[in-house]
Amino acid sequence: MDGSASLPNDKVRFNCANRRQIEWRDACWDDLLADDHPVRAVWQFVAGLDLSPIIATYKAVEGAPGAKPIDVRILMALWLYATLRAIGSARELDRRCGDAGEIPFQWICGGVTVNYHSLSTFRTRYTDVLNGLLTKSVAVLLHEGLVDMERVAQDSMRVRASAGTSSFRRRESLEKCLAEAELQVRTLEAELERDTTSSSRRHQAARERVATERKSRIEAALKQLPEIEAKKKAEEKQKARVSTTDADARVMKMANGGFHPAYNAQFATDTKTQVIIGVDVTNNGGDRGEMGKMINQLDERYGKVPEEYLVDGGFSSKEDVEQVSRDSDDDDSPGTTVYAPLRKCPTGEDPHARRDKEPPAVGDWRERMGTEEAKEIYKDRAATAECVNAIARNRGLQQFRVRGLIKVKAILLWYALAHNFIRSWAVRGQPLVILG
Repeated sequence: MDGSASLPNDKVRFNCANRRQIEWRDACWDDLLADDHPVRAVWQFVAGLDLSPIIATYKAVEGAPGAKPIDVRILMALWLYATLRAIGSARELDRRCGDAGEIPFQWICGGVTVNYHSLSTFRTRYTDVLNGLLTKSVAVLLHEGLVDMERVAQDSMRVRASAGTSSFRRRESLEKCLAEAELQVRTLEAELERDTTSSSRRHQAARERVATERKSRIEAALKQLPEIEAKKKAEEKQKARVSTTDADARVMKMANGGFHPAYNAQFATDTKTQVIIGVDVTNNGGDRGEMGKMINQLDERYGKVPEEYLVDGGFSSKEDVEQVSRDSDDDDSPGTTVYAPLRKCPTGEDPHARRDKEPPAVGDWRERMGTEEAKEIYKDRAATAECVNAIARNRGLQQFRVRGLIKVKAILLWYALAHNFIRSWAVRGQPLVILG
């Protein structure tokens, strides 16, 4: 022995994790979720909403036959939390709620099984109810003095539609497609009547349903065609095209300079709090006329119009400015003070100088935008409206997964409700962080 320490030759034994071992745990869902987890705040918010208009559409009542439907509060909380987590797919949300999903989504479900079909249907079925919830939620903030609507900014963003460029067809092609679709539907109906095998009948019925839906989409496209033709010159009417996938979608110039089928989403934002107070969507690629529509919407929602209204140059036509502006001789008039940039005059004239024969409201706007005060006020637009759009993009508003103006507006309302939920905590001095 030389006295030196000798190391054992045997392998050291560790108590290692075995995550495949099945164990029974005595715990409820509340024990698996931290007390300060933000999903609890989401559920508390949803529990305080008036969902009676949705509940009134359900026919399953006590003492009557039929399966129990999923609690509307569960579906509402799931989509609100999913929107905050940038999850826009019903199938993905269904997966998160399953056995291999995530605790927050499973906690909302509380043992109730959901499926992607129910989730998808609920998300777009109640557009009017979601619109009312937006109004009520903002009205609460107005009542508490947290939102004042003194200065509001409006901005738009083009969002890709659920349609491809190749789905756009001209009248001749649409009529040919419709004839083929009608023939296919009649053929499948005849096959369904002849076939008596139950399994085969289910298969044939599914094929017939798909063919009927395709026929309906083509018919919808043909109905939209006259409107598009009316906007074109006489020699270009035959070039009018409509999508057979989403008849409401239009090809628009996107932020990257390319052209794609899209919708024009509009948000009006209170600049002081970044709370979204108005939502609209159009399939018009431009923004002219949208300022007046949004201000009218705000007046209908809250019974007041903003003191000051900030928009970019795409909104500021002379007609729009005249329509919405406050009368300079009457401070009690229901109009607003517009702040929007002026276009450069090709003749070299001063754009801020009044013009002969222009309405007084337009002249006031020209002079106002030449002042340093107006330029300073206008800086709030980019800091608020564009910021809100960027947040929506980060939450997944890159492309709509639904089709049609009504369903698209429902998606925008979900984003507005989710955004305002976060902002309501921030304006109360209690920022809520949602981790993806």
